[in-house]
Amino acid sequence: MTSATAPSPTSTAPTPHQVWKRVRGLVIALLILVIAGVTFAAVRSGTNHGHLDPRSADPKGSRAAAELLKARGISVTVATTLDEATTAAGPDTTLLVTGPNLLTPAQQRRLHEATTASTGRTVLIAPGPAAASRLSPGVRTEPHRPVSPLPPSCAFPAARSAGTADLGGVRYTAPDSTAIACYPSDGAPSLLVLQDSGDGDTVLLGSPDLLHNERLDHQGNASLALQLLGSRLHLVWYLPSLADPSATSDDGSPDNNTDTNGGGNGEEASGEESGFLDLIPSGWLWGTLQLTLAAVLAAIWRGRRLGPLVVERLPVSIRASESAEGRAGLYRKANARGQAAESLRAAARTRIARLAGVTAREAHTSDVLLPAVSARTTAGDDLSTLLFGPAPADDAALVLLAEHLDALEREVRTS
Repeated sequence: MTSATAPSPTSTAPTPHQVWKRVRGLVIALLILVIAGVTFAAVRSGTNHGHLDPRSADPKGSRAAAELLKARGISVTVATTLDEATTAAGPDTTLLVTGPNLLTPAQQRRLHEATTASTGRTVLIAPGPAAASRLSPGVRTEPHRPVSPLPPSCAFPAARSAGTADLGGVRYTAPDSTAIACYPSDGAPSLLVLQDSGDGDTVLLGSPDLLHNERLDHQGNASLALQLLGSRLHLVWYLPSLADPSATSDDGSPDNNTDTNGGGNGEEASGEESGFLDLIPSGWLWGTLQLTLAAVLAAIWRGRRLGPLVVERLPVSIRASESAEGRAGLYRKANARGQAAESLRAAARTRIARLAGVTAREAHTSDVLLPAVSARTTAGDDLSTLLFGPAPADDAALVLLAEHLDALEREVRTS
C-alpha cells in the first residue's frame, strides 16, 4: 500500500531572512550610535574636562581665568562634592558655584547655611528661580536675555573698573535696597551683589560666558572675573556633580530632620523634595523634546497612505458562508447576542432602505426609515421593535429575530 502525502499548509510566518531585511536598518543605526558614543567618550576622557572647569583648556573651559588668579597669588582649589565646598568655605575664601541648578533643594539649603556663616564671598553662576530663592532668599529671576556687551551702570568698584563686559542671560531683582545691581539688560540687572552678615557677600552672575577661555580676553571680562574671584586669598572652584553622595544620602540636613517635638516638618518633607526631572539639566530636557518631536514626525511620515490599499493575496480562499458561520460561532461562544442582533438589524436596514427609496445615509435613522417601510408593509407598531429594538433575551429570541427580519425584507421586496 502507498500512502498519499498530504500537502503542507502554506505558512504566512516571516522567514529569518525577511525579519533581518525589516530590522537591519534599525540595527545598523543603533550600532552606529553606540560606536559614535563610545568614540566620543574615549576622545573626551583624556585631559579634557567639563564646562567651566578650571583645568580645561577647551573654549568653554576656564583654565585661563584660573591661571591668571594663581599668577596673582590666589590659591585655586577644585571641589566636586558639597562636603568639600562647605568645609573649605571661610572668611578669607571665595566660593564659586558653577552649577547651582544641579544641586538638590537639600544641598542648596545646606550650602546657603554654610556660606552665610562663613562671612566670605559666594559667586553663583546663572542660578534659576528655584536655586536663587534658596541660595539667596528674596531674589527673583527675570526671563533670559541674550549675552552681549553691557555697560556696568552701577557704583560697584569691580564693575566700574572692568567697564563693559559680556553679560546678560538670567536677570535678577532683589527687594533689599542695599543690593548692588549692575549690567542691566532690558531694565533688570544680570549681576547682583547681596551683602551678607559681617563682611560676606553673595554675587549672582546671569551668564558664565565671561569666565570662558574663548571670551576672557573680550571687553572687560578678564578684569571683572579677576576682581570677583580674587577678592580673597583662597578660591574654591565648586563643580557640582550628580554623582555627589550628598544628593541622595540622608545627611541630617534640615530637609531630613524632624522637629524636637517628634513631629515632622511636613511642608519641607512633602513640598520641597526634588524629583528626577529636577536633576536633569535644562539642555537635556530640550534635546529630549526635540527628539520626541522628530520621532512623531517620522512616524507620521512612515504611516501615511500612498494611494489606495493593495488587496492582499490570501493563501487560501474562504467561502462567505464559512466566514459567516465562524463569526456566528464566536458570537455564540462570547454570548454576544446584542452585537449579533445589531449586525443582523443593520444589514437588514441597509437592504430594506434601498428597496424603500431611502438613502444609505438615512438608512439607520428611525424617523426616516420607519415611515417609508410602514407604507409598504403591514407590520405596524412591531416595525420599530423589529428594526431598532433591544437585544434578544436568549438564543431562541435571536433566531426568531432573524426570521422576522427575513420575512420583513421579503414583504418589502414584493410590495
